[in-house]
Amino acid sequence: MSQTVCSILIPMYNEEEVIEETYHRLKNVMDKIGESYELVFVNDGSKDRSAQIISDLAKTDENIRLIDFSRNFGHQIAVTAGLDYVQGEAIVIIDADLQDPPEVIPQMLEKWREGYDVVYGKRLKRQGETAFKKASAHVYYRVLGALTDGNIPRDTGDFRLINRKVCEAIKELPEKNRFLRGMVNWVGFNQIAVEYVRDERWAGETKYPLKKMLKFAADGIFSFTYKPLKLATYIGLFLSVIGFLYLLVVLFQRLFTDTALTGWASLMAVTLVFHGITLVILGIVGEYIGRIYEEVKGRPLYIVKETIGFKNDKKDS
Repeated sequence: MSQTVCSILIPMYNEEEVIEETYHRLKNVMDKIGESYELVFVNDGSKDRSAQIISDLAKTDENIRLIDFSRNFGHQIAVTAGLDYVQGEAIVIIDADLQDPPEVIPQMLEKWREGYDVVYGKRLKRQGETAFKKASAHVYYRVLGALTDGNIPRDTGDFRLINRKVCEAIKELPEKNRFLRGMVNWVGFNQIAVEYVRDERWAGETKYPLKKMLKFAADGIFSFTYKPLKLATYIGLFLSVIGFLYLLVVLFQRLFTDTALTGWASLMAVTLVFHGITLVILGIVGEYIGRIYEEVKGRPLYIVKETIGFKNDKKDS
């Protein structure tokens, strides 16, 4: 059994403005708890001094661990790498930007000691975020819930505690397009929420612009349900029925009435609608095929350039 009680897993990407403050707040919280712990920072190919700052801090704090990627592999992969390396019996996943307050961690540990395997943070408010982001997040979680039969809790992120059993179960899931909050829910176990108010970023800019948010949203939907494919089938059947009925109307007008048939404009309108829907359906199919392609290539999820603070540290050669 691991001698480390709690591992704090912190993925980071270009966080030099905030990472030292993140370290101090986490250290302050964990020192007050009084249990053995480690702070596992995963540098996801940062182009700034994030990794160097943590490396310097590690020289004076034996609780610090650093996993330094060879390039940027993405937030979910960074968390995955951290889960591969952590040694604690309880693992807390928290972003480096301090939007999720470290001061909530003691509440999560209390729930863990009560016997819960997963303690996820549920956001009561999202401070410092635009109205568009709040509205889009609200809609997304409800659409995702509808498509996945409500199995993924609403208004939750990756800020959560998982125990060693859950961590080992997650490590058995090898998929490339990872949606960890869905994966944690999929493996099951005893789960409970801890509510909190999400703060503004302490410093720096968001690392999830619209393009990345759309990719992340797609991973959440296409990785955990095939209902979009079923929806495409239903739409296709519906349009086929409508088209067949319209054909009967046209034939009836042509054979039994003197009614003039509509011309080019109406024909083009119908054609454009049908072709647009066809392309949407092909796009949905393409999303699933693309994910199959990623899986069959068999490449590793990430490449580590260097580790610090672990036994048998890896150095860049």
